[in-house]
Amino acid sequence: MNGTQPVQGSRPYRKAGAVIVAAGACWGLGISFVGNVHATRDPAARLAMLERHRSLWVAGQFLAAAGTMAVPVGFARFAQSIRYGPGTDPAKTLAAGAAAALLAGAPLFVVALADRASDLERFAYRRGSNWPFLTYSGLHIGGLAALGAGLLLLPLKPWTGITAAASAPVFAAILAGTKDIPPFAFYLVETAVGVQLMRYEEPMAPSEDHSDALPRR
Repeated sequence: MNGTQPVQGSRPYRKAGAVIVAAGACWGLGISFVGNVHATRDPAARLAMLERHRSLWVAGQFLAAAGTMAVPVGFARFAQSIRYGPGTDPAKTLAAGAAAALLAGAPLFVVALADRASDLERFAYRRGSNWPFLTYSGLHIGGLAALGAGLLLLPLKPWTGITAAASAPVFAAILAGTKDIPPFAFYLVETAVGVQLMRYEEPMAPSEDHSDALPRR
């Protein structure tokens, strides 16, 4: 009997997606260790809260720093996983550009996290220069724009690229208007992309199997 059997597809972006999701979870966990501090408006109350939970706060900044540095690694691996071929070259270039932007901005936020851990009062009273955070945020927004454009050129579900691409101008408007933006917004989008990369299964051409062909009578 002649038959056409589908061959199970591969998951070329599963490892990259797993790195991105793990990094985003690590970042979120670190930031949430003393989560109420970010919603507290009174500087004195923020400082008192940080001093009560100093050890937990410092540990959280280390976790957040690890996640910050690991996210670009995941996207760099994603860019490397894209095979060269018709229509994929621009996607690979855009994904690599996104990873480069995230990698360039990550150390700036890591420095900010180190300052938060070492000088509780300065963080509580929002003192110090804001340009490292603004530069980090700008690079992150540029990275999301490039990532979204690259994803839209690949056979992933369209919402994956649309979400990343559409978030960039929204985040840019918020940053321009307020000179601030909660970084969790970046990592929420990137983690969602990472989940989709983990789940994506690349279709493969069916194969013909004649091994069990029987003569007809």
